[in-house]
Amino acid sequence: MAKQRKYLHLAAPRGFCAGVDRAVRIVEVALEKFGAPVYVRHEIVHNRTVVDRLAGMGAVFVKELDEVPEGAPVVFSAHGVARAVVEEADRRNMIAVDATCPLVTKVHVETRRHAKYRRHVLLIGHAGHPEVDGTMGQVAADEITLIETAEDARNVTPPADAELAFATQTTLSVDDTAEIISILQFRFPEISGPRGEDICYATTNRQNAVKAIAEACDLMIVVGAENSSNSKRLVEVAMTAGTAAGRLVADKSGIDWDEMDAATHIGLSAGASAPENLVHEIIDAMKSRYDLVLDENALVEENVIFKLPPILTRQS
Repeated sequence: MAKQRKYLHLAAPRGFCAGVDRAVRIVEVALEKFGAPVYVRHEIVHNRTVVDRLAGMGAVFVKELDEVPEGAPVVFSAHGVARAVVEEADRRNMIAVDATCPLVTKVHVETRRHAKYRRHVLLIGHAGHPEVDGTMGQVAADEITLIETAEDARNVTPPADAELAFATQTTLSVDDTAEIISILQFRFPEISGPRGEDICYATTNRQNAVKAIAEACDLMIVVGAENSSNSKRLVEVAMTAGTAAGRLVADKSGIDWDEMDAATHIGLSAGASAPENLVHEIIDAMKSRYDLVLDENALVEENVIFKLPPILTRQS
């Protein structure tokens, strides 16, 4: 019996970004330099495959620093941490290695700068996300307000007579964030914005790559974790851009093959914290099942590389 013909449209760029690649490398090098165990506060990136591999090498993932022995090496995740966490690690003589994505660090610096100039910060982001927790923890609680939706932007009441500024989580939907910013700028014409775009290059590139193929697809598959903000946004972007159905899967085990059987044109992408081997496992599974026609056209070439922190590169 002849196999069904399927057309697989690969979004490019996809998968690991420079910040994730750096964060994972930081844990690997810390293990080489300090030996196991190396403690990591929260998931280094939001991907179970990555976390499990590093745990197998000797990384110990913890929720808070009270689970880490005094003086031990501890890595802060790519999402960034509040200043209080850094201060606690210093107080307990931990060997702190900061794997915060440099683009998140940029938002931290901007947020502190606004507070220094007594501007109240309106942070656009998702409550409970570790990146948002880390950014809000850069300043005092009364110096920052979280804006999650356009409705929040319409209704927020900042402190009276305060100068205002806005910042954003780096992994948001470009289009949704633009709407929220436009509402804030309409309501508060004097509001200060970031010197450069807060939403990171990789988030923007992956969303644009999905938009480019979405309308042609009956089904869009995004490889990524349920707690990965940028991965979930890719599904939303695909649906908005015209794909008939969008699904987030952790790996090939999450594929609904009945749904795949019913589709002819299938899009495939991966969030910035999803390793490429998970994409290839899905492609291989599809090749064994279907007569697969592949196409991939990269919208942009990414060549960003972030350096490791000096604590890992200097000779001891």
